[in-house]
Amino acid sequence: MNIKLLKAFVMLAQKGNYGEAAQALCVTQPALTKQINLLESMLNIPLFTRGRHGAALTPSGQQLLSEAEKTVSQSEFFLQHAARVAQGIEGFIAIGFGLSTFYTAPHYIAKFRQQFPAISVTLEDIPSAEQYALLTRGELQIGFVRVPPKAPLDFHPLFEDRLVLVVPQDKTRGLDEWLKHLPLLRLYTERGRGLNAQIDLFLQSNQLYASAMQEVEDIQTILALVIAGIGVALLPQSVVHIAPPTMNIIPLSGNHLSWQVGIAWNNTMADLVRDNFIKMVASE
Repeated sequence: MNIKLLKAFVMLAQKGNYGEAAQALCVTQPALTKQINLLESMLNIPLFTRGRHGAALTPSGQQLLSEAEKTVSQSEFFLQHAARVAQGIEGFIAIGFGLSTFYTAPHYIAKFRQQFPAISVTLEDIPSAEQYALLTRGELQIGFVRVPPKAPLDFHPLFEDRLVLVVPQDKTRGLDEWLKHLPLLRLYTERGRGLNAQIDLFLQSNQLYASAMQEVEDIQTILALVIAGIGVALLPQSVVHIAPPTMNIIPLSGNHLSWQVGIAWNNTMADLVRDNFIKMVASE
């Protein structure tokens, strides 16, 4: 069914006059007459009676009017929705984040929601390596990741993160002494592959060795074990905000301490919502 014909039917029913209806539709009166005649021919139903006082709905026209109005309204809503989608101000975006963006990602998402309240957002804690795969397949629109990814993914840097030493109490000990005194706590490889690789690189390049290591499930567990005096940890500076004030956080020096953190996306796939998110982040 041609929506233009239904619009003509609805407008003429509302105005009751061909001249006024044609003017409202921005068409000539003969063109409107032709549209109404065509619709009546298609339906095989007379919709209007014509008289000196204009056009009046027939009983059949009265029965069909409400459904025609609904259809026209739905078509206008669809066009409005399509226009918002085309501008990237309505839709959906899936975002991943990791340890280094525990606070950064929610900050940007909150700001994005203020600017684009009609966009649905999902946020999931995913290791960077897995985010790269999801971005490449188009299952993730934005990834807050550590280190720039390889092509075809693009990258916009946000800040530089670095390792710090987290110990249970404020005692004057060097890193090598702590590593001899208590086990080094770290995430399971499946959970912290990137962080563990950074830690290993730092230790090896600075000729440091841990006397023992213990792997755990998450950062909160690491912090709890450090507080209990069970071990020490090398963690990103960006996540120590969740550490309690009783915990001692020690800056480090040496090689391979820092890395870039930013957002990654797959620019080979068109996505206006994603592009609006990138513009917002880049502007800040």
